[in-house]
Order: sequence, then C-alpha cells, then structure tokens
Amino acid sequence: MRVDVAGVVGAHFLVGLAANDGRHRAFRLVPIFQVARRVRIPIESSTSYRGRNSRPNWLILAASIGAALAAGALAAVFSPRMSAAANHWYAMLAKPAWAPPRSWFGPVWMALYVLMGTSAWLIWRERYHRGRSAALTAYAIQLLLNALWAPVFFGAGNIGAGLFVTVALWLSIAWTIREFSAVKAAAAWMMAPYLIWVGFASALNLAIWKMNP
Repeated sequence: MRVDVAGVVGAHFLVGLAANDGRHRAFRLVPIFQVARRVRIPIESSTSYRGRNSRPNWLILAASIGAALAAGALAAVFSPRMSAAANHWYAMLAKPAWAPPRSWFGPVWMALYVLMGTSAWLIWRERYHRGRSAALTAYAIQLLLNALWAPVFFGAGNIGAGLFVTVALWLSIAWTIREFSAVKAAAAWMMAPYLIWVGFASALNLAIWKMNP
C-alpha cells in the first residue's frame, strides 16, 4: 500500500512516504500531476456548486413575474377589452371559424406570463453559469416583442405589421428556449406552452390578414 503525504520539492515533485509489504519505509518523489489527478474534485462544467445551490430569492421571483405581467398589462391597454376603438375595429374584421372566444385570451395569457416569469427566475438563479447572460438577453428581447404586438395590431390597426411582430416573437421565443435549455432544462420546458400559443396566435394573425385585404 502507498500513502503519499506532505511537502513540495521543486516545481514538479512532491515528497511521498511509501510502505511496502515488508513494512520498510522510504521517502520517494512523486510527480505532482499524479497527486493532482488523485485530489481532483469533479464539478459540472455547466454550473458551479454554489450556483446550483443558491438560496431562492422570492423577491426576485415576484419581480420577474411582475415584469412579465407588466408586458401583458401594456398589451391589455390596447386590447378590445380595454379599448372601445379596438373593440369596434376587431369586431368588424372577418375571422376564421376556428378563432377562439375572446374570453380565452385573458386567462391563457395570465398563466403564460406567470410561467414565463418563473422560468426567467430559474435562469437568474444560475448566477455562475456562463450561458446565463445570453439566456436572459434572449428573454428580454422576446418580452419586448410581446409588449409590442398589441400596440401594433390593435393600437395602429395594422394587421400586416402585427403578423411580422408575432412571427419575430415566435422566433425569439424559440431562441430563448434554446438558450434556456443550455442553462436549466426545467426553465426551457416552462416556456414550451408559450411557444405553442404564440404559434397559434401567429396562424390566427395570418388568417385574419388574408381575410381582410
């Protein structure tokens, strides 16, 4: 058996105390890279121990969800529910038979904003992950596009520009999911319903654009 101990001799060797089966002891030089190999602690390259185990910050979670809901509140100002002009304009548009009732949109978006804010918080907690900044940047861009769609579609009454924004939004959500998946898979999965819903909204926007030249 061998027990390597103690000090440094030069830059490349350590002094080791070795014992053989005859109980004879002798000092020997052990290459330092061998010792380093023995004491190396495996840590995932994606996230540090401290980053994975940081305590949850509930104020940041509330702020993250609040920021997502704020984007929704801005959109609601221009929606048919809050704006009489938008309500009249949207009621006059031809719409496909598969268009959902207006009463669906509020609850669906509320749930999506909560999921969205929670997923961003999960990424924020991974503070030592090198992909965190890129993921949060992608998230911020999609949130801006989300807030932009209602003012363009309902506020300006521009169906074509609204279609452009919603397609850009769908692409930015896909990009966000890709960046999130590199940091924390659970956060990426929480964005999946949002991607599906915006895909449906894009198809609806396209159908309305075609039916109202």
